[in-house]
Formats: sequence, structure tokens, C-alpha cells
Amino acid sequence: QLQLVESGGGLVQSGGSLRLSCAASGFTLRNSAIGWFRQAPGKEREGVSCISPSGARTNYVDSVKGRFTISRDGAKNTVYLQMNSPKPEDTAVYYCARNRLFRCSEVAIEYDYWGQGTQVTVSS
Repeated sequence: QLQLVESGGGLVQSGGSLRLSCAASGFTLRNSAIGWFRQAPGKEREGVSCISPSGARTNYVDSVKGRFTISRDGAKNTVYLQMNSPKPEDTAVYYCARNRLFRCSEVAIEYDYWGQGTQVTVSS
């Protein structure tokens, strides 16, 4: 059974740091493009970052460039999102998902398996 499980969310002060984890089971992350999305109350789901199957390519939405870093640990079959200097506007539920087309994209319908989400709250 294919499954993604996020962890690492919580309350963090603006300017601090937080690392989200996305652990996969039932498939190998190294063969998949994995995206991080977020959804704040009253807002649409937004693509935040993505890592390609090879790991050579990473994408970021403009609002997090220079602050967030996506990475992958093949041995642990886990993708991470390092959040440095978070801002209150980064507050949202964060989801990881697998792209069924094996490419990085901000289009949510291209992703077939999703985690349950982890809440991130950034205080000012």
C-alpha cells in the first residue's frame, strides 16, 4: 500500500526554523517527483516546493525562495522541507504528495498520493 506520512509541524516563532518530514512506504522516493503543498484557512492549496525523481532539480514558489530547502534521504525513503526564517504568512497545513507524471509541477491534480498533512503555525 502506497502511503505518505508527514511530521514535524508545530508552533515556531518568526525567524526560527522547522523541518518537515515526508516518509514514504510502498514505493521508492528516488523514482518519484515529490511536492510540498500548503493550504491556509480560506485559501487555495498552493505548491511550495518540489524535488525531481533524480533529485537534481528542485523548485520553489517565489515566496519561500532562499528560506526553504527541499531534500531527500534515499536510505530513509524520506523527503524533507527545511523551513528557515519562517513568517506568519507561512502558517498553513503542509502536505507532501507524489506526482503521477514523474515530474515537478505546481498543479495539484497531477499528484495522486497525498499525506494527511501537518500543521505549521508561525507566530510573530
